[in-house]
Amino acid sequence: MSLLTPADLGGWRLPNRVVLAPTTRARVPGGVPGEPQAAYYAQRAGAGLIVTEGTWVSERAIGFPDVPGVYAEDQVAGWRPVTDAVHALGARIVVQLWHTGAVSHPYFLGGARPAGPSAVNPGESVHTASGRRPTVTPREMSVAEIRAVVEDYGAAAENARRAGFDGVEVAANGVYLLAQFLHPRLNRRTDAYGRCRRKLLLEVIDVVSAAGTAVGVRLSPWWTGGLFTVDESLRAEYDELVAGLDVAYLHLRGPDAGPDLGGFARYRRLFGGSLIVNNGFDRESGNAVVEAGIADAVSFSRHFVANPDLVTRFALGLPLETADPATYYGVAAMS
Repeated sequence: MSLLTPADLGGWRLPNRVVLAPTTRARVPGGVPGEPQAAYYAQRAGAGLIVTEGTWVSERAIGFPDVPGVYAEDQVAGWRPVTDAVHALGARIVVQLWHTGAVSHPYFLGGARPAGPSAVNPGESVHTASGRRPTVTPREMSVAEIRAVVEDYGAAAENARRAGFDGVEVAANGVYLLAQFLHPRLNRRTDAYGRCRRKLLLEVIDVVSAAGTAVGVRLSPWWTGGLFTVDESLRAEYDELVAGLDVAYLHLRGPDAGPDLGGFARYRRLFGGSLIVNNGFDRESGNAVVEAGIADAVSFSRHFVANPDLVTRFALGLPLETADPATYYGVAAMS
């Protein structure tokens, strides 16, 4: 299987092209990883590359219960056994850096309103330990606050390096801060961060790269839902962004309808580095997209949740267990 052949990806030599996608589980009370996380990622170290669950770059980034951070010393110490275990089993591991921005809630911020690119309510629903709550209209971030966020990403990347990670993945997908700045419905600024909506993302990439770690970026150019829907006009802006990216790899979340090989091929032509594709793939379709030369690797989330030995099952053609959505998240996120 092409999916199970070795690969040079992001400067790393990987034993296979199966990637564990970033999968928030909300199972880290207090935000400090420990033995459960070391065991969880070690069980899935058959993957050529592991991308951790989204991980906070600062206290200001928080917007989901029981998610780990990488901004404090006890968090750095907590991640070290995780990276040691994964490396001992022959895999590579990167940490996904996360900031929820306007899709946070005063619940997480001591009663303060969250901040976003503009004072536009994103119209989303936020998980809290006391149940789902609607988003509020955020404060428009000042330039000083934006610069502080960039510094937070740089400090988090340096902490990730000290914690033993092989690199970092910058989450610019979904409905979160960096995606908010990329979207004209959420970013209505008239300053430099509005005139060039990719400016914040590019500054984050620069500061994270300066920490001396390999950098990947995750984007979701097929996202649908409310204000965050990506239409063809915005997708053209994503094309320009991708064509100019200079990072170790690009990680694309595909459409919810299933793998779009033609759509992924569009980005293969635009991006000069390694390409990881995600969303809806199985053994056969994952192998097909690699066999066709469209992607270098394929990431899996639900299949890995239910099948820690996913690579072995792919290799032997064994049936897969079906993931149970009731077990995806910890208790606080299920309230």
